[in-house]
Amino acid sequence: MSAFLTDHGVLIAVVSALVAVAYGVLTTTQLLALSPGNAEMQRISAAVQEGARAYLNRQYLVIGAVGVVLFIALLFIQDIYVAIGFAIGGILSGAAGYIGMNVSVRSNARVAESARSGIGPALKVAFRGGAITGMLVVGLALLGVAGYYGLLTSYFDQTPKEAVDALIGLGFGGSLISVFARLGGGIFTKAADVGADLVGKVEAGIPEDDPRNPAVIADNVGDNVGDCAGMAADLFETYAVTAVAVMLLGVLTFNEQTTVALYPLVLGAVAIIASIIGTFAVRSEKGNVERALYQGLAVSGIIAAIAFYPVTAWMMDGITFKSAAGAVAAPSVVSLYLCALVGIVVTALLFVITDYYTSTRFRPVRKTAEASQTGHATNIISGLAQGLQATALPALVLVLGVLCSWKLAGGGVQGIYGIGVAVMGQLSLTGLIVALDAFGPITDNAGGIAEMANMPEEVRNVTDPLDAVGNTTKAVTKGYAIGSAVLAAIVLFAGFKAELAAEGVVTSFPIDDPAILMGLLIGGMMVTLFAALSMEAVGRAGGMVVEEVRRQFREKPGIMDGTEQPDYGTCVSIVTASAQREMIIPSLIPIVLTTIVGLISVAALGGLLIGVIVVGFFFAVMMTAGGGAWDNAKKLIEDGAFGGKGSEAHAASVTGDTVGDPFKDTAGPAINPMIKVANIVAILIIPIIT
Repeated sequence: MSAFLTDHGVLIAVVSALVAVAYGVLTTTQLLALSPGNAEMQRISAAVQEGARAYLNRQYLVIGAVGVVLFIALLFIQDIYVAIGFAIGGILSGAAGYIGMNVSVRSNARVAESARSGIGPALKVAFRGGAITGMLVVGLALLGVAGYYGLLTSYFDQTPKEAVDALIGLGFGGSLISVFARLGGGIFTKAADVGADLVGKVEAGIPEDDPRNPAVIADNVGDNVGDCAGMAADLFETYAVTAVAVMLLGVLTFNEQTTVALYPLVLGAVAIIASIIGTFAVRSEKGNVERALYQGLAVSGIIAAIAFYPVTAWMMDGITFKSAAGAVAAPSVVSLYLCALVGIVVTALLFVITDYYTSTRFRPVRKTAEASQTGHATNIISGLAQGLQATALPALVLVLGVLCSWKLAGGGVQGIYGIGVAVMGQLSLTGLIVALDAFGPITDNAGGIAEMANMPEEVRNVTDPLDAVGNTTKAVTKGYAIGSAVLAAIVLFAGFKAELAAEGVVTSFPIDDPAILMGLLIGGMMVTLFAALSMEAVGRAGGMVVEEVRRQFREKPGIMDGTEQPDYGTCVSIVTASAQREMIIPSLIPIVLTTIVGLISVAALGGLLIGVIVVGFFFAVMMTAGGGAWDNAKKLIEDGAFGGKGSEAHAASVTGDTVGDPFKDTAGPAINPMIKVANIVAILIIPIIT
């Protein structure tokens, strides 16, 4: 069996990836066969589809222009194989987000229509819509990595090490799409949301998703391009980059290069099958939506955990560590298997912790809502405090995860490989995680369509609880994305050090070296500057939307009584143009500054990467958890707590939510790909800095 998996590991991975893609195609066909509702529902859904398509088309044109420049640069810095890998990664990442987004914007009306039959049918449609994106992400990521590796080793006679070097380019292609998609989509969605809330809710006193609000369609478009396409690109990149990083560490660490290169791909293959099985476990007879969703995640995790052991036993038994003294026994099968389980446990703990800090059921959100009773300032203070507190437990979980997997694998370089295996275990749940995240914008849009199309109250009684759970799943999946990004960055940094060592460059980074200390400070500065520019971009674009909505209310007084129609298209155009313009400079920070520092000093570059990882983790968690606390504090008050809608507490909570929007949906999530981009760029520029 060991020989079979080694000889056919690429085929197993490619077939499993194609099964995931086939699942996406089949489920899409079934979903689109459902009724999209009446003419008004279809009209609203079509407007959201048109806006989302226009935005992504324009975004990919901008990314394509940057990509062409980087493709040419890689031809000179690396070689044609790395450049082609870069193109493959970018195309597949873009395809996953684009297709998933298109399915998402077509699912919304079908969920609203299914809600006429109750929460069970609506849950099934909404989750299947998200699962399509999830399976496409893992399927296309594994297909790209395994397929390109097999092509290079089988048809171009490259060694496993040479093939993995080319795959780093593929990871960079995914990273480029990810940082632009996360940042551009985040600017779009939050600029529209801020504009819609400040004028609609606070000034005009109309409900969220009210069709009289000129920014309402832009807001619904933003949910999809930010949370659906953005998260898809983010986790496509994490999945592909981590698999490549573990392959790189394997071929640099162990003698059996082919086996250790294929091991993470076969783990990914069995995890995909486990994820597909897990999708069928998502069902609810009693209307407990959250339990139904996590039930599928648990089933997937258990099946993957069981399947990992035979794969590890068949492939990794007897591998030997590279050593000057000759072949040395590597970590045992049981040790490596336990490392994979550590990754699954870390995922579960991050889910629980993020849920605690962002759910209306627990103390942090309730404290922020309660603080809103004494004004806007106390709401802001409480939300910031919850965000800062929310960094402690995830940091400890990651510390323990790193320690356990490092120790289990034997410490030293072998221990770093154990951390890589743990991250692969964590990423075994990626398909379901993306499904849970895409579930959020689908249910949010479904509720909006129900509101705008004046559907019966019983429909809103179904879409509202689905939307509430969707807000929770969006928050917890961001926690997962941050944790996986940090662990992936640690593995990438280890790969960077190993590549430097192979070039004969000193790879020790003591903090008392002035060059390294300077690099640390620059790395931390990159994160804060990136976050600041992202927040400012949302503020500027949101201000333009506010002015446009005010203008329409002022010049078209008939909007409020229904005698005039608002101009939705202008708001969509404003945030589209603004997002494309504003995303370019922040997105180039991790590419340009990393390259400049690397050209000046390799030691400073090492310090920069450490600074980006550490500061980036704390900023990302603080911003996403704090933003989630502000968001759900507002929802708690809107559900009747502390005075309910129209109260002073509600007005304060809207302010907090407006501040938290760019925290949790723009700057915070975009830090994840930024961390990985810096590390990948560092590896790619090694030929010109050593």
